[in-house]
Amino acid sequence: MFQLDIDEASFAWHGDAAEARQRQKALAERVRLGDDFGPVNCVAGVDVGFEEGGAVTRAAAVLLKADTRQLIGQALVRQPTVMPYVPGLLSFRELPALIAALQQLDQRPDLVFVDGHGIAHPRRLGIAAHLGVATDLATIGVAKKVLCGRHEALAEMRGAQVPLLHRGERIGTVLRSKHRVRPLIVSPGHRLSHDTAVAQVLAFDGGYRLPEPTRLADRLASRRGPLPDSGSSR
Repeated sequence: MFQLDIDEASFAWHGDAAEARQRQKALAERVRLGDDFGPVNCVAGVDVGFEEGGAVTRAAAVLLKADTRQLIGQALVRQPTVMPYVPGLLSFRELPALIAALQQLDQRPDLVFVDGHGIAHPRRLGIAAHLGVATDLATIGVAKKVLCGRHEALAEMRGAQVPLLHRGERIGTVLRSKHRVRPLIVSPGHRLSHDTAVAQVLAFDGGYRLPEPTRLADRLASRRGPLPDSGSSR
């Protein structure tokens, strides 16, 4: 396992939604959107789900070699859920278990694909951005639907893309990852630009709608058991 320098105060839940929203706005100021990461040798994918009517948070993390896409590590963590569901504050609910799963991997990832939004969030702090600020990892948000903002019509072919705009600001990209399949919402989380976030999602295409890191994380979280052919598992 590796150790992250975690800012736990950034996602601690104090039971006050208004305070958490103000904290989101302050944390969003710490997000860095320029490309600020080194060579990508291994990448992680993370996803979070819930069990027992939401009482248990289930977080999955997978680790892949960047050049071969080989699955070399995986972790599945279950923890008591720390707070109720509050719209717009999902990251406070999910980050404790998600970070615990990440830290069970054997290597520090150079890039993390997160099933959720980066800055494509009303206060510019979706779970991928929040994770990046809390850990200083380079992160990408890959979401399945728009949370806020508007965009123009999108062509049907793979690779088609249009900016997602909110209040006159580009907050992400609507990307068709597969021909005639519903698009993804790609947004930088931390230490990446918009264009690089899109390029990385396309680079890790495995022939499915989701990029391979988040597809495998989603599969691990959904099946509640280990994936085959991994170099290590926990």
